[in-house]
Amino acid sequence: MNSCKTHFWFSCIDKEPLDLFLHVVLSASLCICFYVFTSMVDVSKWPLFSLLNAEELATVRQACVFGNSANEAIYITHGNEVFVFGVNCSSCLGTGDSLSTIVPKKLDFLRGKKVISLSYGSGPHILLATDDGQLFAWGHNGYSQLGNGNTNQGLSPVLVTANLQNKKVKEVACGSHHSMALTHDGEVFAWGYNNCGQIGSGSTANQPYPRKVTGSLQGKNAVGVTCGQTSSMALVDNGEVYGWGYNGNGQLGIGNNGNQLTPCRLTALQGLCIQQIVSGYSHCLALTDEGLLYAWGANTYGQLGTGNKSNHLSPVQIMADKERIVEVAACHSTHTSAAKTQSGQVYMWGQCRGQSIIMPHLTPFTNTDDVFACFATPSVMWRLMSMEHDDFLTVAEALRKEFDSPETADLKFSVDGKCIHVHKAVLKIRCEHFRSMFRSQWTEDQQEVIEIGQFSYPVYRSFLQFLYTDTVDLPPEDAIGLLDLATSYCENRLKRLCQQIIKRGITVENAFTLLSAAIRYDAEDLEEFCFRFCVNHLTQVTQTGAFWQVDGAMLKEFISRASRCGAFKN
Repeated sequence: MNSCKTHFWFSCIDKEPLDLFLHVVLSASLCICFYVFTSMVDVSKWPLFSLLNAEELATVRQACVFGNSANEAIYITHGNEVFVFGVNCSSCLGTGDSLSTIVPKKLDFLRGKKVISLSYGSGPHILLATDDGQLFAWGHNGYSQLGNGNTNQGLSPVLVTANLQNKKVKEVACGSHHSMALTHDGEVFAWGYNNCGQIGSGSTANQPYPRKVTGSLQGKNAVGVTCGQTSSMALVDNGEVYGWGYNGNGQLGIGNNGNQLTPCRLTALQGLCIQQIVSGYSHCLALTDEGLLYAWGANTYGQLGTGNKSNHLSPVQIMADKERIVEVAACHSTHTSAAKTQSGQVYMWGQCRGQSIIMPHLTPFTNTDDVFACFATPSVMWRLMSMEHDDFLTVAEALRKEFDSPETADLKFSVDGKCIHVHKAVLKIRCEHFRSMFRSQWTEDQQEVIEIGQFSYPVYRSFLQFLYTDTVDLPPEDAIGLLDLATSYCENRLKRLCQQIIKRGITVENAFTLLSAAIRYDAEDLEEFCFRFCVNHLTQVTQTGAFWQVDGAMLKEFISRASRCGAFKN
């Protein structure tokens, strides 16, 4: 028997307009996260995570962004601590109140519990399952979607136990106001809003507690569950797919648009072993064990990827001309679809930043998560993002970890009496200055300690660290020295980074010092920026010590230039 999971797919439109559109949006996204580095889960494309500092980002092991404006987030650290921040709509942060916060707050109730599955409903509410099989819920509860038997809003995580005694939950899924849980023994439970039969109980009465979904699922071993807004789907271990609930757009894939109060098998998929299913707002995607992709349901935004906007009541194959699909993605609060191929190509289609993309369009992304970060409306996560389960480090992570490591280094720089440990190979690969130096001067029998007298320790260490990490973390005053080094070593990108740091750190007190440095290091753009700042704050700048300590020639030139700009006119 094949275990079955869930996946997504894409669509295309005329290349030139979309390519331009992609370029503009991606450029904006990259600007937001220019300095962000996460050695764990890469959440840098979600603007909300720019509220976290570098140290906090480095602790993130799992994360989920949700909310009607992608303005709420949950993340779990490597120490299995759960943090939340955002607007706290319907108390979905679980902090015990309804107050929003831009500072992450810890959910002590979940301390030490390892999260294995998390889902949010657009109602909104949250479901969370831990590795010991416990189920927690909080948030909006007007239809008993928290499964605790009442309709009171859940201000904090509550343990859901009714009808789940001796059961271990391994996966959760949320619709707009209903909930589902999958247990380790393959049973499916559902509860909450049931106006369209999405609970699968045979009626339209709301369900206040978890209720086992039976009918056609009786005796079946379910391996996956997913929810649309008001529909439910289950995947069983032999590759069969079952659906129930609202079917007005054909999202159940059973050939008609009548609602189903109990699970109904998708007979159109007979003979195929489905490996993964996912649900959008009102459409579904299914991936077979052979890498074939099928879609059905609503298609108003082209989310089926068929090349038109016609709904389909039964599954239709898409992307048949593409290579094997290995993952598909969709989210119940969006009309966006995405898919990843065997070679790592990522496609998207459906509603993408307001555009209707009716055919799978190749993106520059390396994972489906980035599609939802940059193009979904709202830009929420389609799954709980997690790092690799092993201790694998990317090349970038490994380099960052080994910087200034005496254990593996084969070269030392001595600056101001302090040592910095590096690797000759890394320096040769990353910097033309060192490549030339080692090629023309260095021999293996030379002493492997290089004395540096021209630059300070903070400056030189920051330079070497930049070669390992592509990032710079210095105050503006030290960035002046690094700018000097970057100019000497012809490191143009580092020079630009230093200029940005200086621009962002300029004040009345240091403005004239920075202007002097920009002139000295021939940084024309920075010089113009600092000059304009000094002119705009002329009175305060002329009262600083830096202004009167410069040499007379420069002071004379500044006054003359400022005068030509009208700085001294009444």
